Formats: sequence, C-alpha cells, structure tokens
Amino acid sequence: MQKLWEVWKTAARLGLVSFGGPVAHLGYFREEYVKRKRWIDEKTYADLAALCQLLPGPASSQVGIGIGFMQAGGLGAIAAWIGFTLPSALILLLFAYFSKGVSIDWLHGLLVVAVAVVAHAVWGMAKAFAFDRSRATIAVAAAILSFLLPNASGQVAIIAVASILGSILYRKHSDTAVPSISISSRKNVVFLLMFFVLLGLFPIVARLTNSPLIALFDSFYRTGALVFGGGHVVLPLLQAEVVTKGWVTNEQFLAGYGMAQAVPGPLFTFATYLGMASFGWKGAIVATIAIFLPSFLLVIGTLPFWEWIRQHARFQAAFHGIHAAVVGILLAALYHPVWTKAIQTPADFCLALAAFCLLAIWKCPPLIVVIVSAMIGAFI
Repeated sequence: MQKLWEVWKTAARLGLVSFGGPVAHLGYFREEYVKRKRWIDEKTYADLAALCQLLPGPASSQVGIGIGFMQAGGLGAIAAWIGFTLPSALILLLFAYFSKGVSIDWLHGLLVVAVAVVAHAVWGMAKAFAFDRSRATIAVAAAILSFLLPNASGQVAIIAVASILGSILYRKHSDTAVPSISISSRKNVVFLLMFFVLLGLFPIVARLTNSPLIALFDSFYRTGALVFGGGHVVLPLLQAEVVTKGWVTNEQFLAGYGMAQAVPGPLFTFATYLGMASFGWKGAIVATIAIFLPSFLLVIGTLPFWEWIRQHARFQAAFHGIHAAVVGILLAALYHPVWTKAIQTPADFCLALAAFCLLAIWKCPPLIVVIVSAMIGAFI
C-alpha cells in the first residue's frame, strides 16, 4: 500500500506541473522517475518511451502507466494514471460545467488559439514525420482523402492504407538494434486480446442497445485506440465522432480544445470536457475511462513483446507510413473545423498569427498564450 501511495503521489505532482505537451512531459518524467526517484534506469526509460511512441494513444500517459506497472503491478499502473490525469480532468470538467451559460463571444479567443496550436502541431509533426518526398506525398494524400472520406471509418481506412505503404517503402529505414524491456508474462496476452475484443465488440453493443453512454464509450475507446502521432491527432478523430453526432457544437468543441492547451497533464483529458458537455458527469467519467483504456491494454500487453516488435523491420516500417498519414489528417483538421470556425475577420487572423508566433518562435508556454488569446478574443 505504501508503494501505491508513493506512485500516486509522484504522478499527481507531475500532473499538476507538467505543462507543454507530451515531449515536455517525457522530460519531466525522466527528471522525476530516473534521476530523482531512481525507479528505473536510463536505458529502460528510453526503451519504454520508444515503445510508447510507436503505440497509438498518449505517449506520456503510457510511459507513466508503464512505470507504475513496473513499480506496483496493475494497481500501480492505475495509480500512476489517476495521479497524472486527475488534475487536468477536473479542471476541464469544471470548465465544461461553468461554460454552458457563457456567451460564445467570450470563448472566441479559445477558438482562435486552437488555430495556432494545431498549426504549430502540424509544423512540428511535418518536420518529424513528413520530411522527405514520399512521406510528404503520403501526408498530402491523407489530407485530401480526409475531405473525401469525412468520417471516423474513412480515417481508419487512410491509416490502414498508409501502414501498408509504409511497410513496403520504409523497411530499410527501421532500427533493429535497440535493447528490450525485460518483462514477461503469459497473462499479458489477455490484455492484447481485450484490446481487440473491445474494439470490435462495442460498436455492435452500441447498435443493439441504443444507449447513449455505450455509444459514447465506443466512440472514445475507438479514438484512443487509433490516435497515432501525438495528442493533437485526437482533434480530427473526436470531431468526426462527437460533432457529427450532434453531442456538442463545433464552437463548444473548439473552445474546449483551446482550453485543454492551458492545463497541465495529458491532452487526452479533452475527452473529460466533451463527455461532460455531452452527457454530464456520467459522460465525463465514461469518456475519460474509454479514451485511456486502450493505452492500459496496449502498454501492459506489449511490454513482453517489445524485443519482437523492434526486431521486425516491416512492423516498424508500417509506423513510418502511419505517422506521415496522421500529419495529413491533422492538416485537414487545421482547415476544417478549426480554421473555418475560428477565423471570421482579419482581426481573428492577426490574433491567430500572433499566437502562432508566440508558440513556434518565442517558445512561450501554452498556458500564457491561451490566457492572453482568450482575453484579446473577448475584447475583439
């Protein structure tokens, strides 16, 4: 019990101070778990971080889940997740509750800052994942197809085709000389099976029951299972799920996304806001659990097979294609719904450009940029 308390307390402290997105989170984690606590060594941490970068879902949360699992088993993984996630989830839950009666005009600055944030994410991801002709072509093709197939199933198809292209084009670009994490258990196969069973089962259950909460769980679980390339990619996937179904408006969606940039911890707690805005506190709980559950199942399930994954070049190569495709999917989302809903006047464009400059050039903390943009947006 003492170890569980220590895992939760450490993760909660990180959840309160970890601003700046997943890359910054990994830096905070390394400082705390490797240097200060010495719970794992440098090599194991690097291996775990690399594994989580390959898997769909929020990489920083997955690293925390993995470290919690190594320290205290399944309960440790849950304690680490709750500690890191709870601060931002509570903030966004309260924002969803109190913003219901707030004029959309006051929230306009949050819509505009979302343009800058997504543009910054596209820029950074393009430099990392679409840096040559073939990857850039996959990204552009994915962006075009995102408009031709504007739903969740269309995005799944785009990712699937990109994985096939990647496995063919980039097999020689894969790194096979990375050491493995030494955790092995046959029980871990059960977690992987649960991941796929739930992915296929809940769409059927949702159709048979017509339960709004089950439909919510299905949408958010599927999103959490398919988000490759970082937390910002959750934007187009969730927009296709919740806005098209009429659970929230585009304005509510983008305002919550803008607010999610201002809080510490994982961007995936955006799901808490959407669940609260759609179905109240029950929806907030269901959406939060559903979007993070794939991460639990994948991290714990794949740890014993890490060596196998890293030694199969074609498996790795598929992720090069997937990551290029998600750049294109996010680029399409930058135009619609982000740009088309937020940029209505020259003043909006100027504010978005200034916010982008602060983020990309001056490296200002997102919290400061969001607060300033919201205040200026209210004035405009």
